[in-house]
Amino acid sequence: MQTDIGEYIVGAYLKSIKGCDFVDYNVRIPGGGLRGLSELDVIGLDLKNNIAYLCEVTTHIRGLYYGNNQQTVEKIKQKHGVQKEYADMMLQNFPEKVYMFWSPYVPVGYMTEHLGEIDSLELVINQDYTACVEEMKQLASENTNDLGNPFLRVLQILEHLR
Repeated sequence: MQTDIGEYIVGAYLKSIKGCDFVDYNVRIPGGGLRGLSELDVIGLDLKNNIAYLCEVTTHIRGLYYGNNQQTVEKIKQKHGVQKEYADMMLQNFPEKVYMFWSPYVPVGYMTEHLGEIDSLELVINQDYTACVEEMKQLASENTNDLGNPFLRVLQILEHLR
């Protein structure tokens, strides 16, 4: 599966801001069958601090939505379950695991309220998503060398236009 630009945004943040040594995209649960169809959008590993970041990324420009509000929340809960399953199977050596859900636009109300009730899931949505992109824009404006991510390179070009 081809990596989506939204996934590159999250990978750029994990590498450049969170200091991950390794970032991978569209990672499937091992074992094949129906379980093997589930995937994690972005995984970042900070080897220095033994932190694993497992990220679900939904880049719906017109707002997060799968059928209706309740179905949307249930789908995100299901995806969070896949994150936890993968972490239990593959990341036992990482004492700290951070489960994240990234989306630039989640309608405020039912969805933000119910997604916010998922205790172990860190939401990077709306203004928090924007703040993360702003951090990377600042980093891009201060660097001219290739930062190893297509999204960061685009930010660098935009920040250095004359």
